[in-house]
Amino acid sequence: MVDLILDRFPEAIKDMDNKRKNVVLLAAENRHVGVYMALERLKWVHRSVFCQVDDDGNSALHLASRYDENRCRELQQPVMKMSSEFLWYQYVKNSMPSNSFAVRNNARQTAEEILIESHKELRKEAHKWLTTTCSAYSLIATLTATVAFATISTIPGEYKDDGRPRLEGEVAFNVFSISSLTAFCTSMSATVFFITILTARHELEDFTAILPWQLQFAWTSLFVSIASILVCFSSGFYFNMGNINKLHGFSYLIFAVMCLPVTLFAIIQFPVYFHVFAIPSRRKKLPA
Repeated sequence: MVDLILDRFPEAIKDMDNKRKNVVLLAAENRHVGVYMALERLKWVHRSVFCQVDDDGNSALHLASRYDENRCRELQQPVMKMSSEFLWYQYVKNSMPSNSFAVRNNARQTAEEILIESHKELRKEAHKWLTTTCSAYSLIATLTATVAFATISTIPGEYKDDGRPRLEGEVAFNVFSISSLTAFCTSMSATVFFITILTARHELEDFTAILPWQLQFAWTSLFVSIASILVCFSSGFYFNMGNINKLHGFSYLIFAVMCLPVTLFAIIQFPVYFHVFAIPSRRKKLPA
């Protein structure tokens, strides 16, 4: 619709409302990404509209830096809101002339000062969410590492006269060995990254760069460790069930039930993981 209006009435791009806000200011204030991108294609023809300020002296960057909860209604976690807000601020900033970054409005505030002030409470909520979430997950990762370490030091089955495991060479034994080692390594990695997040300062720019990458790696490592420890237990349980012919047929049913916790964990955490995973990709799409 905007493309059609500007194609038939090019001068409409200079229209303003009663607060002297043109279409660029309104798009930046309300985060209409599609409209703003359409206007960017005309930036070199109508450069002046991107330098327009409203009655309060706010430029498009001032309006984009002010926090509006309605712009993040689809996001529940404060960390996702924080990253989304900062990404939009960077997007608008990269589209503006560099000499407008230090411009002050009528309240003598720059866009960066408005960004820091208006997001103060949201930053506190994001810090609290990260602290609570990472504390809980680091405890799970530590418990998984403890169990995995005990599993590594325990070899199933008896030993031969030369001290080598009697089950060595069997497929189930190799699965047991590899999965237990994988569970230990990934759970330790998850623990380290969760602790790193807990001790970080959580600056504004961290929510679009360091923190998403650390959360991705920590959650992925934790999921792999839980899945690996279940595979390890299943392979060890397979040895014991193999010695009981009557119950051997039920082993596959038991293995399927043991996989249920991992499946539920993945389903519950997938929405949050997806949003965190999408942050770096959205960051790469910012205009230069």
